[in-house]
Amino acid sequence: MTEDKKTATLSLNGQSYDLPILSPSTGPDVIDIRKLYGQAGVFTYDPGFTSTASCDSTITYIDGELGELLHRGYPIDQLAAKSHYLEVCYLLLYGELPTAADLEKFESTITRHTMIHEQMHYFFRGFRRDAHPMATMVGVVGAMSAFYHDSTDIADPHQREIASHRLIAKMPTIAAMAYKYSIGQPFMYPRNDLDYAANFLQMCFAVPAEHYHVDPILARAMDRIFTLHADHEQNASTSTVRLASSSGANPFACIAAGIACLWGPAHGGANQACLEMLKEIGTPDRIPEFIARAKDKNDPFRLMGFGHRVYKNFDPRATVMKQSADEVLDLLGVENNPILATAKELERAALADDYFAEKKLFPNVDFYSGIILEAMGFPTSMFTPIFAVSRTVGWVSQWKEQLADPQHKIGRPRQLYLGSTARDYVDIEDR
Repeated sequence: MTEDKKTATLSLNGQSYDLPILSPSTGPDVIDIRKLYGQAGVFTYDPGFTSTASCDSTITYIDGELGELLHRGYPIDQLAAKSHYLEVCYLLLYGELPTAADLEKFESTITRHTMIHEQMHYFFRGFRRDAHPMATMVGVVGAMSAFYHDSTDIADPHQREIASHRLIAKMPTIAAMAYKYSIGQPFMYPRNDLDYAANFLQMCFAVPAEHYHVDPILARAMDRIFTLHADHEQNASTSTVRLASSSGANPFACIAAGIACLWGPAHGGANQACLEMLKEIGTPDRIPEFIARAKDKNDPFRLMGFGHRVYKNFDPRATVMKQSADEVLDLLGVENNPILATAKELERAALADDYFAEKKLFPNVDFYSGIILEAMGFPTSMFTPIFAVSRTVGWVSQWKEQLADPQHKIGRPRQLYLGSTARDYVDIEDR
């Protein structure tokens, strides 16, 4: 970020105030209003913070009009096609792509942090078996601060580093254990001979009674899901992590807060909503009916998994995810799965319809990731936990960046108060 000589002028009640304009390395300029209240006695009003920059960052950049997503300057489609998740984790954490030696050391560190404290196993048993895996993850991740006291001092760079590694390494283990617990199967320990994605699949689907082989196509698809969801700028859950961190909370509490926010269906539950829509459609022969409903402005039905709030052109992650979806469906087939058959036909019908092309309602990353996870055998209740595994590195990177920011302050949004003005208390017998 550079500050140039440009200013914006605000006129208020005959008084003018010059506000500095900050210029980013890319993207729109930002008007600096930090001194506005002190000078003019007014706040700005921006519900949802959709026009407000709450921080400066060097991690991720999104241009929704161009359909562009960059991690440290690298386009997401290049990273997803040529890299893998742990390499992208290193990039997000440290700012540059690793050398071969750096990557080998980092992968080894993460691999050897994947086990959780054995006593934490008892923590899972405190939940009902029908608890949503996200509820379990919020509790268990928050409880990590009770087990890992040597990585909760946010003022110590070494402890911040250990906490970062532990969260990235242990989140797949915790998510897999939450899943196993929900279906009544024994926990599977992580294996150091498997890569990050393959290890997660074996912890979810292996059983002690027999050997489990991880298909490389499925592992690659899982790795891409992780990669394509690793970070997404200042979204709701990332902002939640930053806000929790601004109070000085320990890293495990901050990430637990991010998981809780991600749980919302408007955020992390988008691919689950897509699968539920496909179940509602039921069979391919009903697709024309639902496409007609999607075009009807008076019908509340809308196609989930098409278009994106941020990307006004196309979702740059969707192309790579579609490739993985095609590979997974070719491997596993769709003949005996009406949901997947419906998804393939809906994709074809929507892409061939001029209405959706004109509205730029193309299949997004949630559409394809939902198809992949369904084909792999994950229940929809696990879609958001998998998203949380993916996004952990983004949350951790943003958390570390904020703690190192000399302009860091505790978050304190203002409000437009519309309630009662000051009034006197009325005794209960006089009301």
